[in-house]
Amino acid sequence: MTTADDRDTRKTAYTVSAVAEYLKASLESDPRLADLTVIGEVSGYRKPSSGHHYFALRDEQSVLRCVMFRFGRGGDFLSDGSQVICHGNISIYPARGDLQFYVDQVDPDGVGALQKAFEEMQQRLRAEGLFESGRKRQLPDLPARIAVITSPTGAVIQDIQNVLTRRYPLAEIILIPTSVQGERAAPEIVQAFRALNALNSVDPVDVAIVARGGGSLEDLWSFNEEIVARAIFTCAVPVISAIGHETDTTIADLVADVRAPTPSAAAEIVAPDRRDLADDVAGYANRIDEIIGRSMRDHRSRFELAVDRMNQKLPDTASPRQRVDDLLLRASLAGQRLVESSKLRLATVEASLSALGPTKILGRGYAIARLANGKAATSASQFAAGDKLGITFGDGQVNTRVEDVELRSNR
Repeated sequence: MTTADDRDTRKTAYTVSAVAEYLKASLESDPRLADLTVIGEVSGYRKPSSGHHYFALRDEQSVLRCVMFRFGRGGDFLSDGSQVICHGNISIYPARGDLQFYVDQVDPDGVGALQKAFEEMQQRLRAEGLFESGRKRQLPDLPARIAVITSPTGAVIQDIQNVLTRRYPLAEIILIPTSVQGERAAPEIVQAFRALNALNSVDPVDVAIVARGGGSLEDLWSFNEEIVARAIFTCAVPVISAIGHETDTTIADLVADVRAPTPSAAAEIVAPDRRDLADDVAGYANRIDEIIGRSMRDHRSRFELAVDRMNQKLPDTASPRQRVDDLLLRASLAGQRLVESSKLRLATVEASLSALGPTKILGRGYAIARLANGKAATSASQFAAGDKLGITFGDGQVNTRVEDVELRSNR
C-alpha cells in the first residue's frame, strides 16, 4: 500500500541521469577544473583501434582515471611508468558515472617512481647474473607433471587447463594457488615456490608455470618484487613466466627460464601438440621402414656380389668330376674284364686239373697197386710172394695175391 508520504518522497527523488548531468555541469563550470594541469605517473595505458588513449595518473596516495581522444597532443609520451604533465578538464562520463580527467595535451616529466624502481632493480639483478641466458634451463620435451602457480579463480588457470587438455592431455596439472595482486601477493608467490620445491623432492615435477592476466604496472608489481625474482631463480625445476600481456615485461619474466607472452601461450610452449606427436611417430615409423628396407636391399646386393666373386675365384670342378666319372667307368669295365678273364683262366685250370686227376689217368689203362693196408705201392720191392694185392682201376678194384716178385736190375 502506497501512503501519501511515499508519494511525496517519490516527487522529490532525482533520477540517476539527472544527478550525473548535474555533477557533470557543476564540474565543467568550475574554472579551476576546466583548465587543469596534473603531474603523475602513467599506469594501465592502452590504446584501442579507435586511436583514443585510456590510462590513469597516479602518485603514492591516489589514482585519477584519464582519457585523451585521438586528436589530443603528446600521445607518444604515454606509456606505463612514464612521468608526464597532462592538461585538460575534469568531468563525469554519465554512462558509467566515472569521474575522468579529459586530457588534451601531454608533456613528459621524467620517469615515474615505479618505473624508476623497476629499472634500478633490473640493473642490480642483471649485475648479479639472475638474467644470464647461460643459466637458463631447457624445458622437458614430454612433461608428465606441470605445476601452475597462479590464482585459483579467474580465467588464467582455466585457459591453461583448456589448452593443455586439448593439446597434451597426458600431463598432470598441479595447481599451487596464490594471490597475484596486492600487498599479500609477493610473499604468497614466494611461499608457492617453496611448496613446489618441497613437492618436487617427494614426487618430481617436470616444469612450472607462474602466470597472471594483464593489468597496470602497479597491478603486476608483485612480479617485480626482489623476493619473487629470487624464488624463481632458486626454483628446483624450469620455470615459464606468463605475466600480463605480450607488451608487459616484469622482473619475473627476465629471471624465468622461458618467457611466454600470455598464459595460453605458456600452455602451448610447455608441451607439444598431440597431433604433432602423432605425425612425428608416423614419420619415424615410415623412416624405420625405409631404413630396414634399404638395409635389406643393401645386404642382399652385397651377398649376391660376394657369391659372384666367390664363384669367379672357385676352381673349375666340372671337368675333373667328368674325368673322375670316366675313370670310374673305365675301372668298372676293367674290373669286369679282369673278372671274366679270371673266370676263363680258372675254367682252364680246372679242366687241366681234371685231365690230370687219378680217375682220368686210370681211365686211360693205368692201375694203382695197393698194399694190404690200402696204401698205394710205389715199388715192387714192397711186395713178397703170397702178399695181398689190391689193384685199383678207373672203374673199380681187384683183390688178389702175389705169386711171384720180379725186380729189375738197375744196371
